[in-house]
Amino acid sequence: MNIRLSASLFAVALAASFAALTFAGPPQGGTIAVAGQQPAPEFREIEKWLNTEPLKLETLRGKVVLVDFWTYTCINCLNHLPYVQDWHARYKDRGLVVVGVHTPEFAYEKSTRNVQEAIRKLGIRHAVAQDNNYATWKAFGNQYWPAVYLIDKQGRIVYSHFGEGSYDLTEKKIQALLAEPAPAGS
Repeated sequence: MNIRLSASLFAVALAASFAALTFAGPPQGGTIAVAGQQPAPEFREIEKWLNTEPLKLETLRGKVVLVDFWTYTCINCLNHLPYVQDWHARYKDRGLVVVGVHTPEFAYEKSTRNVQEAIRKLGIRHAVAQDNNYATWKAFGNQYWPAVYLIDKQGRIVYSHFGEGSYDLTEKKIQALLAEPAPAGS
């Protein structure tokens, strides 16, 4: 009797797990309009800058900055990357600066040579900061790959999105930020 009850309970649990996996929608990213518009933290302890000289947010005032946390083996990051590349290509001459902050999930992703090879294969033209120690990741309070943060011309984080999706909303926010006047003295 106990074996029959255990088998029945196991079958019910297995069916419930299967139903949850089958009927749950795909994971959705989250979009947050950052309350209070906090000042963006500076890039910290960057192992190496690729595709650019070292950047500082302080010197980018007057520009809109898109910070994209990613890693080259993350499938969600790879699905998201064409949008980031397109925004860079379309808006760089209008004042958008895209910085891909490569924060590794696995030890082999810390290799500069591996990151450089991924940049070459993926055709990445925007700046890439290698954040092997998670210092910039932690400064932003980030927890996700991919994650986008938009920084306005005054240097404040005004928008973030985690995961894939909401590309139209993100692009509209980029356009709105680019249309804003630059702060005096920039």
